[in-house]
Amino acid sequence: MRNQNLKMMIISALFCAIIAICAQLSFPILPQVPFTMQNLAIALTIVILGRRYGTLAILLYVLLGAAGAPVFAGGNGGFGILVGKTGGYLIGYIIAAFVMGTLLDRGKLSFTKAFIVNVLGLVVIYAFGVAQLKFVAHLSWPQAVAFGAAPFVLLDLVKVAIASYLGNEVRRRLQHAGLLPAQYGDRQRAA
Repeated sequence: MRNQNLKMMIISALFCAIIAICAQLSFPILPQVPFTMQNLAIALTIVILGRRYGTLAILLYVLLGAAGAPVFAGGNGGFGILVGKTGGYLIGYIIAAFVMGTLLDRGKLSFTKAFIVNVLGLVVIYAFGVAQLKFVAHLSWPQAVAFGAAPFVLLDLVKVAIASYLGNEVRRRLQHAGLLPAQYGDRQRAA
């Protein structure tokens, strides 16, 4: 059991690094919020690792960034990011990871289930991100939605569709290779 937990913590750290790399793939579409590949990495992490270790990977990513490691978009880091214009999205990642992982760990995983849960995760991420953007940047609600969500919705839906498909396949192959327990959600709850 300890070997399995250690293995899963190492895999979680690897996914933390993948999220950090994807955050560096950043394109400034609007001055308020950059377009990054973080949502793809977040969705992929949760589909593959489930609630416990997926949330751990994302929490580790946010904590590293808050401590000053340059893992956030554009090579940024520091606690100021968490309380700044884009900090709500980062906090939303943690909440979304827990919610998404809880839903994904129940029953059989499929592309459709992963996609629906990932879309729900986007709603959670946008809710936290837009709310903080509104208050920190002193925007109206329509402005905050226009700057912090509307330009990204279609691209994020494509990203979560890709993550849903790839995550489902990778999770299945990792289980087959013995790197993830065969019935990951069931064993995770029993642990």
